[in-house]
Amino acid sequence: MSLPDITAELAEAVPELRGRLLANQPLADLTWFRVGGPAQVMFSPADEADLAYFLANLGPDIPVTVIGLGSNLIVRDGGVPGVVIRLGRGFNTINVEEGYRLRVGTAVPDVKLARAAADAGIDGLAFFRGIPGGIGGALRMNAGAHSAETRDTLVEARAVDRAGCVHRLTNADFGFSYRHSQPPADFIFTEALFQGRAGDTAAILGEMDRITQAREASQPIREKTGGSTFKNPAGHKAWQLIDAAGCRGMMVGAAQMSPMHCNFMINTGGATAADIEALGEEVRRRVKAHSGIELEWEIKRIGIPAG
Repeated sequence: MSLPDITAELAEAVPELRGRLLANQPLADLTWFRVGGPAQVMFSPADEADLAYFLANLGPDIPVTVIGLGSNLIVRDGGVPGVVIRLGRGFNTINVEEGYRLRVGTAVPDVKLARAAADAGIDGLAFFRGIPGGIGGALRMNAGAHSAETRDTLVEARAVDRAGCVHRLTNADFGFSYRHSQPPADFIFTEALFQGRAGDTAAILGEMDRITQAREASQPIREKTGGSTFKNPAGHKAWQLIDAAGCRGMMVGAAQMSPMHCNFMINTGGATAADIEALGEEVRRRVKAHSGIELEWEIKRIGIPAG
């Protein structure tokens, strides 16, 4: 399906735009589930200034949705109305700074941050090897793995709001909690500064290898998956609640709760976004009925159902 083409009217309002505006851009191939409809408009800004210029001149009635690497995302089958912003090359830099710090663009994959830190002999960031996704998503959800979280290493970040204003945020400004941060929903993160400590490159790479092996042994990372589906409720593990409710391996259409790790959903081939989301909601219903605990989605869901 397609959505009305509004790129011409958007372009007219931003004659000095350097980034790209594309109509009805397919999104399925940009997500790890490989499902979903198109973006009505896809915008790839050239850099932070280009992003700010575009947002400052974008009508307030046009919805804006930001996506990253698509690792923890369901795009619904009807597509995403308005503008979908995806940061690219202009936000993919990594710079090593004095004092065992790394300044990175938010389009940088988490694994590349971990590798750059290792190469520079900076310890304390290897846990990012175990997080699928990019730095922007890690900031938004306080992503973590192997007993460490984004908040443990973040110094500061930059963001652009819906009005095109640029903000600098300290770690404290994020109000981090488990899988959550508190900056306004319209903030689009553009850059982050991380603090590490002195380390040995070989030892850090060894730790990253151990993290990789642990993931491969326990998670269906070679499948079409969105990673961890539900947050762990306080005092509980989501996968244990799902297993106890009899949902391991359960299917809706071609969507399945992974038999390997039942807090992971997988597209076994030919699943729709509707299948995947319906499976998640059925799991939530069964867990609530079995344990009285209501699971909260960790995967982000955007767009509209197929018409």
